[in-house]
Amino acid sequence: MKLHFSKPLFFTLICTLFLSCNSEPSLQTYYVDHQEASGFIAMDFPVSFLDIDINDITESEQKAINSIQKFNMLGYSLKSGSDIVYKAELNFVKQLLKEVKYNELFRLGNSKDGRIKIYTVGEDHNMDEVVILLNSNQVGFAVIRVLGKDMNLSEIMQLGPLIEKLDLDYKNVDSFFNFMKPSAL
Repeated sequence: MKLHFSKPLFFTLICTLFLSCNSEPSLQTYYVDHQEASGFIAMDFPVSFLDIDINDITESEQKAINSIQKFNMLGYSLKSGSDIVYKAELNFVKQLLKEVKYNELFRLGNSKDGRIKIYTVGEDHNMDEVVILLNSNQVGFAVIRVLGKDMNLSEIMQLGPLIEKLDLDYKNVDSFFNFMKPSAL
């Protein structure tokens, strides 16, 4: 018996094999899978969305901004979800961040007030990703990914005061943070 495969069938079979080879969960697939899930909010935007006036910043700040390509933000709010789902999803994200490629830079906080953990992918002067995991048992959790090319950690850290000065209200970024506020506020 001779088998005959048509070109479309053969192409579909090959694509399926390639796609099934890399089916391990990742932070990116988690983000995509949960961006429209109940209790979650997601926001993606390029760094140009911040509309920073290059005449008002230093050369170092300009270099840092140019190394950033985009931001991904995903949050789970307890006021829109449940404590059981919050704990399960947070634990899943923590497991994803235990992958070898994520280097924990530092952590702050406690179980009562909330915690912040910052991870990097790459070396201090050649990073492609910075991940900030924020969680609070009263509010929920958020994963903020800063994606770029050859980002320099010390230059990125200097952007804090610049970001604080930006008026993000008109850019709807505040909708993400309002979603993440506890009900009492």
